[in-house]
Parts: sequence; structure tokens; C-alpha cells
Amino acid sequence: MSYQVLARKYRPKNFDSLVGQEHVVRALTHALEQKRLHHAYLFTGTRGVGKTTLSRILAKSLNCQGTDGSGDITAQPCGQCEACVAIDAGRFVDYIEMDAASNRGVDEMAQLLEQAIYAPSNARFKVYMIDEVHMLTSHAFNAMLKTLEEPPEHVKFILATTDPQKLPVTVLSRCQRFDLKRIPAPMLADHFAMICGKEGVEAEAEALAMIAVAADGSVRDGLSILDQAIAHADLCGEGRVTAAQVQEMLGLADKTTQRRLFAALVNGDAAGLLDLVDQQFALGVEPPALLRGALELTHRVTLAQLGRDESSFSEEERGAVSEWAQRMSAGQLHRLWQLLLKGHEEVRTAPDPLVAARMALLLAGLPQEVPGATINRLCGSGLDAVG
Repeated sequence: MSYQVLARKYRPKNFDSLVGQEHVVRALTHALEQKRLHHAYLFTGTRGVGKTTLSRILAKSLNCQGTDGSGDITAQPCGQCEACVAIDAGRFVDYIEMDAASNRGVDEMAQLLEQAIYAPSNARFKVYMIDEVHMLTSHAFNAMLKTLEEPPEHVKFILATTDPQKLPVTVLSRCQRFDLKRIPAPMLADHFAMICGKEGVEAEAEALAMIAVAADGSVRDGLSILDQAIAHADLCGEGRVTAAQVQEMLGLADKTTQRRLFAALVNGDAAGLLDLVDQQFALGVEPPALLRGALELTHRVTLAQLGRDESSFSEEERGAVSEWAQRMSAGQLHRLWQLLLKGHEEVRTAPDPLVAARMALLLAGLPQEVPGATINRLCGSGLDAVG
């Protein structure tokens, strides 16, 4: 059997296994249990947070026949009946997924709606899932309005989009809207650890934390990176996913180096700072990543001053962040944040990103006694330096 990527292999099959969308699951579960079913649902959210997965689970809930063939609408689809198996396999004739990005015209929409009037072949409901619905043309939207408002009793519409702002108000008003959230990095790291356990793969907690941050709230993106990391580990012959491998693979600065660079920054150690920047650049770390690491630590030190930092994955890291939180004032952190943010913007557009990163970090790490006016003039930011 051919290899199946992790994102498909571990796609949730029921509401209980869906990660990070408890608010949506509660609402849909209650509606299904009470048989209070709307005729059109709208799922919004960034890529990889579960819009298509949620659509398939809802379609199974509406059409589940139970293991004995006498089931009814349920919030807990059996996963074994003909409808559940066929929907999971993508071959259920009464569950139609349409990609609006490639079927965006009025002709495609008219053809779909013409078929909607016919009763389902072998199901309670004919479910139409229109993905990236914001890509439809204005004429296509107009063509679907009447059917979307008063569809046949056997038809349910599920619309999904990453950009709800582009949908006409007339469409939004006809749907029950559910906004899917980005998945927090700690929750993603725990989810990836569970999958590694099932796959029999050893992985360092810091490596999974780096993957979770790189996923940017998307389960699918994170699983794709994890797939790559596992393959990279097999290639290296170590058989386990390490933070060093993930750092090299993604071009990131590792956590220890980030802390050393931040320490040089706040201590005004210009020589040490330049040495670290050059070492990381030689290892393949992109200059913007160095600024992002310093920004992340500045943010976390600020949160630690408020007792809100919960993202540390090692005792050493927690200790360092706590020490900086006690040493630095709120004004110093504000100044550092503004200078690093300005520096990150300049590094992204500079003709020589390495030189820009050196200058940005050196200026951000100037001794605190340098007058604010001097810093503003050097950085050209027009910001009021604090501290």
C-alpha cells in the first residue's frame, strides 16, 4: 500500500477528534441532537483549521445509517455504515464537494442547482459543499441566492471560505456562520506528540514546539512539516526528530542560540552579538528569523512581567525569561520591541539582509544611557525612546 501523508491519515473522522474547535463542535452537536438543522452553514477560517473536515463530519452526521442500518441523524456518526465509509473515501454520490476557485461561473452554479431539485439517491440529505466560496463571480452568487434561502427539504448547503469579507451580505444573511479559530501552538505541539506516538516516532518536545510555531495555527501545515521532519530524521539515520534537525530544515535559530543572542542584545555585547549573527547566517538561518526570535523573546519577557508567559518548553528557558523579566523595565522592553520591529521591516526589504540585520540588532542593543533623540535619529523611526 502506498504511503499516506499524515494530514490525510489523521484527518478527524468525528467531532470528538477535531482539534481546537470546541465552540463550533458544541453548537453543531447540540443542533444535531435537538434536530434543529439549518439549511445552509458557513465555515470560515484560515487554511488547515478543519473547514473541509468539519463539512464531511456534518455530512456523515446527517446521513449516518448506523451499524444496523436503522440509525437516525446523530452527533456521533458510526463511521462504519455505507454513508460514513463512502463520505470518508470521497465517493458518496449525495455528498458533492465543489471547488469554487475552478468552478466560479454562473454556468457551473446553474448546473449544480439544477441537480439540487432531485431527491438523494441513497441518503436522507443531498449535501453540497462549496469550498473557497468567495471565489464565485457576482453572477454566480446571484444565481444561488433563491435556492440558498429556500432549498428543497432534502438539500443542505455547506459553504467554506478563508476570506468571508468578500462574500455578499445577501449570502451571509442566509447562512449559519461558524468561525474556526487558529490552533494555539501548545495545543498543536501536544497533537503532534500524540501522532508521533501512534507512528512510533521519537521527537523532542522543543522540535515539536518549533514545528507548531512554524505551522502558524494550521494543523495541516504542521503535519506537512512534521512529515518532512520525520523523513529528514530517517535520512540522517538518527530515527528521532530533534530540535537541531528542525532548525536546520526550516532555517530557524534554535532556542538556545535565540537566548544567547537576546542576552548579548540586552547586555550591550556588540562583539558577541555580531559573532552569533555570523554563526547563524553560516548555518543557513535567514536574517529575518533572527529578528523574529528576538521579537518573540521580547514579547515573552513582557508577558512574564504580567505573570502570563506559558509557552516555555524547558526549565532553562523559563529561568532565563524570568530573570530578564525581573531585570528589565517595561520602558526598556517597549523601546526594544519598537526598534526590533522597525529593524525586521527594514531587513525584509534591504538589498543586503545580513547587513541590515546586523545594524538593526546593534542599534536595538545600544547601551541604555544613549539619549532617546540619538536613537531616533539613527533609526529614523520617529519613535519616542523609553528608558
